[in-house]
Formats: sequence, C-alpha cells, structure tokens
Amino acid sequence: MRIQSKLSLALVSGALLVLGSPTIFAQKIVCWKDASGKTVGCGDKVPPEYAGGATKELDKQGNVRKTGESAEELAKRKVAEKEQAAAKAEETRRLTEQKRQDTALLNTFSSEKEIDLKHDREITALNNFITQHNGALKGATERLADAKKRAADVEKDKKPLPPNLKEDLARAEREHTRITTDIANNEKAKADTMTKYAEYRKRFSELKGTTPEPAQPSPAATAAAPAKK
Repeated sequence: MRIQSKLSLALVSGALLVLGSPTIFAQKIVCWKDASGKTVGCGDKVPPEYAGGATKELDKQGNVRKTGESAEELAKRKVAEKEQAAAKAEETRRLTEQKRQDTALLNTFSSEKEIDLKHDREITALNNFITQHNGALKGATERLADAKKRAADVEKDKKPLPPNLKEDLARAEREHTRITTDIANNEKAKADTMTKYAEYRKRFSELKGTTPEPAQPSPAATAAAPAKK
C-alpha cells in the first residue's frame, strides 16, 4: 500500500514538473488507473488504453478536484440504483395496497363479531358442499368397484373387455376422480377461508387499537362429515 502511494505521489510530482509552464498550468492534470485500481500515470489526458478506467483530476497544487468512475464501477452503480428504485417502487405499491385493504376492511365490518359471522357463513357453505360430495363419493366409489369387478371377471376368463364395459369403467373412474378433486379443492378453500378471517380479525384489532377476543365459531361451522372412500 505504501509502495503504491509513493508511486502515485511520484507520478503526480512528475506530471506537475512536466506541466510546469504557465501555458500548461491552465490545463487539467489527470491521473489514470489500471483494472486493479492502481494509479499508473498522470498527464493532461488519459491514454486511449485507459479510457475505460477510473480517473482523478488534479489542480496545479496536486489536490484532487474531481474523480471519474471506471466503466465497471459505473455499471455496478447503475445496477445498484436500478435495484434500489425497484425496491422503493415495490414498497410504495405494498403500502398502497395495504391502505386499500385496510379501508375496505373497516368499511365492511364494524366489529370482530361481524367478522366471525361472515366467517361462519362461508365455512358452513363449504361444509355443506363437502358433506354432499362425500355422499356422492360413496356412490361413485361403489360404481367404480362394481365396474372393476365386472372387468376382472371378464379378464379372468381371458376375454377382451366389451366396449360398453370399457365405457362404464372409464366413466366411473372419471366420476370418482372429479368428486374426489372437488372435495379436496373445497377442503383447501375451507382452510384458506379460516386463515383469511383470522388475519382479518388480527388486522381489524390492530387498526382499532383493541385486544382481539377469541373467535367463537357456530357449531354449524366446525367440521364437515368425513369423506367415505
């Protein structure tokens, strides 16, 4: 580090001696660096091979008057500035969206009890749907088992499946898959709904500055009948 400092001082001193005439004193003195950041020369202009490197401009007393970034430093700064601008824009968007949601929440509900009632209505509707589909699933499961049994009996006799039996089997499988998927989707919707209203209650109490009371769902909004496969 000391060697580099001495070298830089020597380069500056040499440049000042060379540029010592009154005419040249009016010109600027520029020192340039190589790719490693080491000062390698000083003069009235930067050599073409160092045009993309960092520079510093000196006055006639050898004091640094202005510095210049290297192409690499400039590129890094531009990337950092772009990332900072993007982060700031995202934070602004987030705060705007949060304000919109808070306003909607306060305009929709006047108490935590109203939030609980809305929660119970939605959960009850989902539970009813799941219960109905559990009943449908029982019938679909029986029809699929029957189609599989008939197909197994035919295959046991080493005969090809009749077209109508193939269609029965395919239809039973589609029906069973559809109902099972519907139940799974509504179970997920139920979990998402419970999470959503828990967040509503928490945020509502934060905005009102109150301590949230424990939610007390109605008996109809507790659980659906288990699926029967």
